[in-house]
Amino acid sequence: MTQLLKAGTTILSQLADIVHQLTDEDFRKPSKALSNSTIGQHLRHTLEFFICLEQGCELGVVNYDKRIHNKAMENDKLIALHTISQIQEFVNSNQEDKPLKLEVGYEPASEVCVTIETNYLRELTYNIEHSVHHMAIMKIGIREVADYVKLPSDFGVAISTIRYKEAEVTSR
Repeated sequence: MTQLLKAGTTILSQLADIVHQLTDEDFRKPSKALSNSTIGQHLRHTLEFFICLEQGCELGVVNYDKRIHNKAMENDKLIALHTISQIQEFVNSNQEDKPLKLEVGYEPASEVCVTIETNYLRELTYNIEHSVHHMAIMKIGIREVADYVKLPSDFGVAISTIRYKEAEVTSR
């Protein structure tokens, strides 16, 4: 569990750090490389998955498709930073596993969902992996619209990739 908490905390801290570094304008600036989406939009998307997990822990059912799409969070750095802080509190105060149900639907013309057994730790793991994926996308946008932002070398890089690259260097 310590690994998951540390990974989640590290990711959220890295996200907060880039938000602090970005100007308000660059936070909202469309990136051609990201099909005209913004850093703020990718951040909002990432954070809303954690919010869905938090709500799911209260209700016993997680559904990532029923996100709010909070436009204020993608346009206002202070709201985004406040949300990151709230999510950090949630992750730090929820260290015990618990059974959950995951609702998913893959029919484009239907709202009908399939319900799958899952648990908090599995969904926290999913949120960490989902975050890393979107951080890699954000990195592309940041390099285009805000190249002054200092990114950690492991920003948006999966831990398995970090391990692989370190093993490659050591074996030379």
